[in-house]
Amino acid sequence: MSLIEQFHGSATDGTKLTAIYAEQPSANVAFALIFPGDDLPRLVHWGRPIAAPRESTILSLYDALRPQRVSGALDETAWPSILPTQAESWIGAPRFSVRRAGAELFCKFTVTDIAVSKPVSDGWFVPDTVPEGKEADVATRPVDVAAGVHADGSSIIVPTVVVSAQDAEQGVGIRWTCELDESGLIRQQLTVTNLVGDAADLEIGQVELGFALPAIATEILTTTGHHLRERSPQRQPLTIGRFEKVSMAGRPDFDASLLLTAGVPGFGFEHGEAYAVHVGWSGNSVLSAERQPYTQGVIGGGEVLLGGEITLARGNEYTTPWVYGSYGDGLNEIAARFHHYLRSRHPQLVVKPRPVILNTWEAVYFQHDYDTLTALADKAAATGVERFVVDDGWFGSRRDDTSGLGDWQIAQDVWPDGPKSLRALADYVHGKGMEFGLWFEPEMVNPDSDMYRAHPDWVLRPTAGRLPMQGRSQQVVDLTNPDAYDYVFGAMDALVSELGIDYIKWDHNKLVTEAVSPRTGRPAVHAQTLAVYRIFRDLKAAHPGLEIESCSSGGGRVDLGILEFADRIWVSDCVDPVERADIQRYTSLLVPPFMMGEHVGASPAHSTQRATSQELRMTMAFFGHMGVEWNLLKEPADAVAKLGEWIAEFKKHRAWFAIDTCVHADTDSAVRVDGMVKPDRSAAFYRFTQLTTGQTYPAAPVRLPGLDPDGVYRIQPLWLDLDLDGLKLGNGQSPLGWWTKDGVLMSGRALATYGLRPPSIHPAQSVLFTAIRQ
Repeated sequence: MSLIEQFHGSATDGTKLTAIYAEQPSANVAFALIFPGDDLPRLVHWGRPIAAPRESTILSLYDALRPQRVSGALDETAWPSILPTQAESWIGAPRFSVRRAGAELFCKFTVTDIAVSKPVSDGWFVPDTVPEGKEADVATRPVDVAAGVHADGSSIIVPTVVVSAQDAEQGVGIRWTCELDESGLIRQQLTVTNLVGDAADLEIGQVELGFALPAIATEILTTTGHHLRERSPQRQPLTIGRFEKVSMAGRPDFDASLLLTAGVPGFGFEHGEAYAVHVGWSGNSVLSAERQPYTQGVIGGGEVLLGGEITLARGNEYTTPWVYGSYGDGLNEIAARFHHYLRSRHPQLVVKPRPVILNTWEAVYFQHDYDTLTALADKAAATGVERFVVDDGWFGSRRDDTSGLGDWQIAQDVWPDGPKSLRALADYVHGKGMEFGLWFEPEMVNPDSDMYRAHPDWVLRPTAGRLPMQGRSQQVVDLTNPDAYDYVFGAMDALVSELGIDYIKWDHNKLVTEAVSPRTGRPAVHAQTLAVYRIFRDLKAAHPGLEIESCSSGGGRVDLGILEFADRIWVSDCVDPVERADIQRYTSLLVPPFMMGEHVGASPAHSTQRATSQELRMTMAFFGHMGVEWNLLKEPADAVAKLGEWIAEFKKHRAWFAIDTCVHADTDSAVRVDGMVKPDRSAAFYRFTQLTTGQTYPAAPVRLPGLDPDGVYRIQPLWLDLDLDGLKLGNGQSPLGWWTKDGVLMSGRALATYGLRPPSIHPAQSVLFTAIRQ
């Protein structure tokens, strides 16, 4: 059971101390805070639980870690609090910036209240007391904790700390909330309040929350990328100074780093102590890592606000997005915490097996036709597809990407009323036992559209006379305008009801630049992001069971903000399986595979023109939310039949994939090993992929992470008769000894150390095999 304790005492210099220690034993994670006097707290421990935490062992962390005064600096050496300012000697990049009448305020915060939620016997929460000596000054109040229950009725335990503080002289109040989730994630959030009314409004410039790093964390890992190649890893040392990844496109975008991870040099998926942060926000944001000569490192992030975007009158508040922290011995453990968290937020997706999808985009593009799509639906149903999604091109004048966007009325020249209407197609799909899905891009509009011609004021624009630079012939609809919001929501709501839509593919193809609302004359990225969340929420409330996919030119909007509402993300517009090997691997640092759209496409791939085997395309889609992005009407019968066999095999295991632990092995650059391990470690699936030729020939033995080291496992190929372009496994020179129906028996410890020899296969080939505990 989780615990949270408060301790009181004094430092050797007489400073009154309050300490808070929180622990999630099942997640093997704990953190500790220390409040010196009435100052904001310092994070003095984040990692494995402390054995027998007591007042003496926790409070002593203050004396153990507090830096001495040094020459040439301020009288107190910087020791960053949870919100460091210059008043506590922080001279790094500003992490808290507010202004009145354009003038910067330098705040010194005094803690006025500490409220701690402590789990009791039934798993719910009671408030703890304020620090010793402050009882007369501060009123204790309960903490509003977002507590819930598991599917089995047991309580969700989230130890929570809420710290209230203020700079009374300058009229600025803050409330910091920190939660330790059952997954082992720590998440923090700050609310800023304007406490005075006889002065200018309070403008919020920057609020960047962070986590203190231990000195051993001297290497950072982020991801970079572009359209069709999202989330490519990059590493560098964490030196003195600041590293940051800024997203300023109104979405995280392709170059965004889902996580910023700092750890011991050389940390990998399997081993290496590391600390990762993520900003759960779908608008402008920053992730940063910083180390100063006088102090320890800090990693964190927050929303990036444009000038004038948030101004607070007296009593008004601004609340930051959640900033998440994940600790682990290797990236697999760090990722598992995010996966656990998302499963707990979307239990319905775990209970309902993920339906196999066919999406029509790469099958027909804009060439919509009732007869073609019903024939494609026949093929889809015959192969085991359970959800048929009609992509872009069904509305307005939308025969290409230059017009019609925003006119959310069914195109009568393509889908006239009658027996071949879009409603008839939806009914046909439902009659085949499949769900019906439809593509929308609700946040965007083509200037060549009836919507724009009628309401040019419904578009975000820097001035009345100038539009932002277009992207894909599009502009951004100002969803902060109630009239525009009502139009978009009303059109979608009506179509979901009229057509019986089960699933929305929600796209977002235009970078949000120069985003000023004509209604207010102010930048509106923050309000626009909240409006997007609202429309997701409103649609789902109006249509229980409706699922929505977040697509943003593929993988341009992947974050825990949108994933609070979305049921799935489209990983990338590139379905080339060679490219997908790493795109999916690094997306899984945040997103569990069962929420990742992984599709079997055509060969050659439309995005790269690379030709690949059907087996590689199917293995690369096998662990995720499987789908098909392929015109089956143009494929030979044997290829369609083979696809059906793989879909049937996927369905046997997908319920487990939804709760399995996703693991990756650390290998050389030529090969990849990815796996899905049952929670009790009784069985696992592994995928071995030979991406390119390697320095070792045949491939070196590979380790299989995630198994019980004391267990004995039978390793067997999934498809014994697999034929990769005529190449029988065993490379034609000699057989691979364990690639038989009986496989080979090995201990989990041996598999995690020296491993086993993989098949010798050509580049751009992949195989699946299982490990079953005996």
